[in-house]
Amino acid sequence: GIKQKIEQEEAKRKNESEGEMTMKGAAVEVSDDDVKTESTPIFSWEQLKELVLKKGGPAFPPQDRVNGTTNSQSNLRLFGKKERDVRVTFYRDKHAWCPYCQKIWLWLEEMKIPYKVVKVTMFCYGKKENWYLSRVPSGMLPALELDGKIITESDVILETLEEEFGPLHRGMNDSSVYKCRKLERVLFRAWCMWLCSPSSVHASVDQRCAMMFEDVVRKVEEKIGETSGPFLLEKFSTADIVLAPYIERMNASLFYYKGYRLRDPKERPRISSWFDAMEAHATYRGTQSDIHTHVHDLPPQMGGCYSNSSAKAIKNQKKVDCGPWDKQLPDVGYGQDLTTARIDAAHRVIKHKKSILSVNPYGDKVTDVALRSALTAMLTGKNCSENIPVKKDADRALRYIRDRVNVPRDMSVHAARELRTALEKTASGIGAGKGPVIPVKHRRDQDPKLFGR
Repeated sequence: GIKQKIEQEEAKRKNESEGEMTMKGAAVEVSDDDVKTESTPIFSWEQLKELVLKKGGPAFPPQDRVNGTTNSQSNLRLFGKKERDVRVTFYRDKHAWCPYCQKIWLWLEEMKIPYKVVKVTMFCYGKKENWYLSRVPSGMLPALELDGKIITESDVILETLEEEFGPLHRGMNDSSVYKCRKLERVLFRAWCMWLCSPSSVHASVDQRCAMMFEDVVRKVEEKIGETSGPFLLEKFSTADIVLAPYIERMNASLFYYKGYRLRDPKERPRISSWFDAMEAHATYRGTQSDIHTHVHDLPPQMGGCYSNSSAKAIKNQKKVDCGPWDKQLPDVGYGQDLTTARIDAAHRVIKHKKSILSVNPYGDKVTDVALRSALTAMLTGKNCSENIPVKKDADRALRYIRDRVNVPRDMSVHAARELRTALEKTASGIGAGKGPVIPVKHRRDQDPKLFGR
């Protein structure tokens, strides 16, 4: 039958590809002659793993999740101290979508307070765990446990941490910080009025909301301009940590839904410089998300995000969703070596391939070979989509993955860009089929239970 024929073709291709390379404990050999050929065999998972290890070098993977740079994958952060020094347990959402969690996360990282991380399901993508509800009946995130005492509300958490460990330059209730906090809330309300009001789809309402938001943005520009540096105060402080989570989401969502570029060096030079200065901190880069992740995780959190359907917005939506994912996107201003980004992306996919394949609605057999084809192309620079034996739904399977790569949950911004690019290039070589539309009222397609977590 068809199934037997597919399996026979797969076995044949596996034998052919294994004949191209020696995989018995040796690194994968990819010669210059191979690169020059028109197509390449699709690598097996073992071959991909060997190639990643070879390209990454003997120190790969390099990151120390416990003591190294800020990362989304760690469950314990020590900063060179002992586990017995941990007094803090930080409860945050599993996908790193929660802006209030990001605020606490960034503060702990910047202050280098040893802490444990316990990840909890957010209501917009799954059912809250019963064990968490028994500890925090409201189910609120974030929560923090300090010496056995549970604390909720992000501002209260920061105030408590400051009392115990000291402030970051200036504390939450310092008059200069408090003014910045009030300004952040005014900016937040103006953003919500523009982004989340259904009536903003009408041109007159949209223009009025845009003007209200721009008025507050000018005040933020003026506030940053009060100092000689790029931050809200004379140096990086709690005020910047409070501003960071939502202004990052404003920058992403307004670009996508309204065609508005908040991070614009010409129109808003001080805010743009503020973003650049924040990205100079590895702590911020480790918590930072990208435009694609934000614009699709915000609607169920905010109760809806509404496009004004302007030409700019439509153009930006196409770019964010379908690429190219390049420096023209205003989510990050720093670069990364592309080889490093590709290796990181491949490493993360290989590590979690079982879950990725199991949740794909087009089946693991179709997805498996298509995904390996995309990774092979990303790592070798050669398009091998023509070697995919069964092309039906392979394009849809790849775009399903493309649309669900999350930053920083899964990988870095640049790794995600390279992976999305490889997935889209391979899918385009197969067909124009699209995956299921990303839901907007919930994100149960990202329920951790689907991934066995």
